[in-house]
Amino acid sequence: MKIELGKTNKLSVLRFTPQGAYLDGGPDNGILLPKRYVAESLHEGDEIEVFVYLDSEERLVATTEQPKAQVGDFAWLRVAWVNKYGAFLDWGLMKDLFVPFREQRQPMEQGRYYLVHVHIDPESYRIVASSRIEMYLNRERPPYQAGQEVQILVAGRTPLGYKAIIENAYQGLLFADAMFTEIHSGDRLTAYIKQVRPDGKIDLSLQQTGQQGVINFAERLLQHIEMHGGTTHLCDNSPADEIYAVFGVSKKAFKRAVGDLYKRRLITIEPTGLRLVK
Repeated sequence: MKIELGKTNKLSVLRFTPQGAYLDGGPDNGILLPKRYVAESLHEGDEIEVFVYLDSEERLVATTEQPKAQVGDFAWLRVAWVNKYGAFLDWGLMKDLFVPFREQRQPMEQGRYYLVHVHIDPESYRIVASSRIEMYLNRERPPYQAGQEVQILVAGRTPLGYKAIIENAYQGLLFADAMFTEIHSGDRLTAYIKQVRPDGKIDLSLQQTGQQGVINFAERLLQHIEMHGGTTHLCDNSPADEIYAVFGVSKKAFKRAVGDLYKRRLITIEPTGLRLVK
């Protein structure tokens, strides 16, 4: 059995002691799950999902708590405190996440949030973080296709829009002039690949583009009308912010979907809104 340090592992219970439960760590022997995390319903032989990290004495320890980021992840985390060795980030566990000074792009300040990458230091074998994120991005050409759905982490504002980390691997850009809602650094969102440029840079959109995007939203709009008695007051003349509040799409995308449903003779367009064709 191989234990993945800094990640969630499924381990079986070996035995119980006054300190807690010891879990099967394979060659690493038993890994302590402290008593405060041991449920009364847990028995020897049971399997349990735990996060494995190092305690203050650098020993493997387990917890049922889930951190805000695991090894290999980028995350937007707050500095809990700073000392002469570096900064310590609040990542949701009792032991804070260490950022050595050499891994700080700029000196970190207590109370501020920073985009960091979580990894295992090859020299000390400790879980650490770094704000020098360029070192941990994938440098190969992105494998994405236009219109592909991806998960992103909003990484910060730029003069053009917002930088984002795509699938914990690549960096992309959401352009400000294509934004229809307010977003913030640290938000985790579903986005779509708008294009991969010849130089490998990635343009993103929060809305699915192309004909498939029109078809997908048209089906959502049709379902919305059906669920509201066959009508909706929203139409081409409705304010863009009202359309976005209901559907999360731009007015342009809404109008395209209305046109698609109208051409398919599924709706009629009336002065008071849209109505299903019976």
